Amino acid sequence: MIKKLKLTKAEILLQLKNISLVILGTLVLAFGCAVFVVPFNLVTGGVTGLSIVIDNVFGKIGLDIEIDIIIGVLTWLMFFLGLLFLGKDFALKTLVSAIVYPPAISLFMKLVDPAVMGGFLDLTTSAHADIALIISALFGGLCIGTGCAITFLGGGSTGGVDIIAFILCRFFKKWKSSIVIFAIDAITVLLGMFVIQDLILTLLGIISAMVGAIVIDKIFIGRSQAFTAQIVSDKYEEINLAIRNEVRRTTTMIPAKGGYSGDEKTVLMVTFTMRQYAYLMNAVKRIDKTAFVSISRAHEINGEGFTYGTHD
Repeated sequence: MIKKLKLTKAEILLQLKNISLVILGTLVLAFGCAVFVVPFNLVTGGVTGLSIVIDNVFGKIGLDIEIDIIIGVLTWLMFFLGLLFLGKDFALKTLVSAIVYPPAISLFMKLVDPAVMGGFLDLTTSAHADIALIISALFGGLCIGTGCAITFLGGGSTGGVDIIAFILCRFFKKWKSSIVIFAIDAITVLLGMFVIQDLILTLLGIISAMVGAIVIDKIFIGRSQAFTAQIVSDKYEEINLAIRNEVRRTTTMIPAKGGYSGDEKTVLMVTFTMRQYAYLMNAVKRIDKTAFVSISRAHEINGEGFTYGTHD
């Protein structure tokens, strides 16, 4: 007989908060791509960048397919590849974003139409067209970075071509996912340069991607993609089990003694990535709301799961 798992009110509210963050982040990402990136053919990498390349290829051979349809097809293709090769746990992290992103970008692209709101969001016909392209590159990167960072804070993932990188890293254990993701984005940008054949657009696309990376860095990562947490709780065994099962990380148990109370304690130390932050905090808060948690950025992490394995 299967037991029904009942969530507490606090757990439900926490899940709703995380889902809300993923939805908000996805909407910000979609807005940035629809308003600033797609209208100017700025290839910044990712699903949207790849869709721009495919759209231009189709245009050259006479196929007229709306770019938002291409984005939707690619988004769900990546989702099902993730489900097939990376499992349902990973797929669940990208599910909300996969549901929200395609219709959101379609909606925002309709708002960019010159006939809507007097063309307020149509920067391509702006009276300041001489700087509109540069502004779009900067604000496109700003929105993309902000959207991704908010999604990560909610424990979700925007998925996209990152899924290809994670799949490759499953087969080639010594490859670093961050390097593979960079390589895929670089290939996408190079394809855009050859297909669109506009060096200025290519350079601005690279600048936009760099702005997005910097924004993610400032909002979420800091100077490192890895964090180390020290957790002090009387329920350390339960928290340790949750970290292993839910965050998919191992811990180190360190015997300690309270400097004031003199009580014997056990400190859990765990190193994790930015994508696992919300899962760790959710697990700790659910088990022990009074747990003392200290989190610091790790300057450098070498070892299985980081240098030699894949980032979850």
